[in-house]
Amino acid sequence: MSYRLEIGLALLLAGAIGVAMVAAGRTAKPPSQDPRASTLLSGPRGSQALHDVLVRLGRPVQRRRTPLFDLGDDTVRRRRPGLLVVLAPRIPLESAELEHMVRFVNDGGAVLAAGAGGGITACAGWDVEPARAGFAVDSLPVRGHDGLRLPPVARVLTWRPEDRGAKGGLAGLVKRRAAKAEDDACGALIARRTDTLLATTDGRPVVVRQHYGNDGTIILAADAGWFRNQMWRDTDVPYVVLPLLVPPRGGRIVLDEYHQGFGRGKPSAVLVTWEWLRASPAGWAILQLVAVALVWLAVTAVRFGPARSVIELRRRSPLEHLEALAAGLESAAGADAAVQRIVSGLERRLGRAGHAKADPQRLMSWLEALELAMPSARGRGVVRRLRHVMTERGGAERVLAAAQAVEDVWEELRPRTTRDAF
Repeated sequence: MSYRLEIGLALLLAGAIGVAMVAAGRTAKPPSQDPRASTLLSGPRGSQALHDVLVRLGRPVQRRRTPLFDLGDDTVRRRRPGLLVVLAPRIPLESAELEHMVRFVNDGGAVLAAGAGGGITACAGWDVEPARAGFAVDSLPVRGHDGLRLPPVARVLTWRPEDRGAKGGLAGLVKRRAAKAEDDACGALIARRTDTLLATTDGRPVVVRQHYGNDGTIILAADAGWFRNQMWRDTDVPYVVLPLLVPPRGGRIVLDEYHQGFGRGKPSAVLVTWEWLRASPAGWAILQLVAVALVWLAVTAVRFGPARSVIELRRRSPLEHLEALAAGLESAAGADAAVQRIVSGLERRLGRAGHAKADPQRLMSWLEALELAMPSARGRGVVRRLRHVMTERGGAERVLAAAQAVEDVWEELRPRTTRDAF
């Protein structure tokens, strides 16, 4: 059965799908609207620019996709980050992770948290609230940094509601949090000094740095929009943010991606592959090719009706081939055919053009004409002997006699080059 038609159709379909894939690849894709401030996202709301700029500057950068349960362990001190960056994650940190973060900071580590920071901002005693102009929610301009195009901020930092009534200002806040150290892991996070690095024109803090024991620091940035790609492209925000990303004691800058939803082991490889097949043009093309292949296999593999019995063919051995050839020549008068072929070969060598078919009647007429044309009596006798071989009956001896007679005829017709010729 020939499959040329099916193969041709499959190749035609594959070519059409390839053209569609090329056309889809050339089509401009809309930017991603994923709202997560992840360094793995290149859309306007992502933060991939932060990672790319740090790499271009030669800073050691690592994207972390595992929880922070080992952040404050002494056993991993050599692999501890120089600066941990948490950019407004969608998944809050667990209480055990916050406990490790507190231990990490009190041991001299550095943390930068944007927005709510997955709970780090609240753990440090601050809240992130919308910027208000009077009673209306609005964005507020920042002060300082002459000559830089800085966007207004939509969020500001405020003390937590339960700490606003503490007497003595920041000193009262420190005493109030120290009293809760035994009950709350974040209570052990007691700041020795707080520096306001960026504020609005009316004095509300936007970026603060808190200093803890053993020179540990936490930098809190109220507006996570200052870390997004669009801000880094359209404004001078990188000149303000990049100095905040310098580890105080050196080391790697670790970017938390686990709490952005890019943790390892959460989505299985099968699910990731299926999502890619569904979302990309190349994936759709692969699915269509697989469907066509399955249909083709189903059509060619299914038997319609019972299996039919066939004659079993066995390959003959070389000896059996030889016996069959001998029997065929014997039954088909092989000696006559051989003699006729020999005479036909002589005719072809003596004439300008031979005949494809060895006709006995024509060969006899040709031999009669050759006998008359022979110049010597010996030659005419040889031709008569050849005619007699063709007409008589016999076996293999006829073939030998015909070959000898043809050789004698050829010798008689060859030109003489010796003294006997004269």
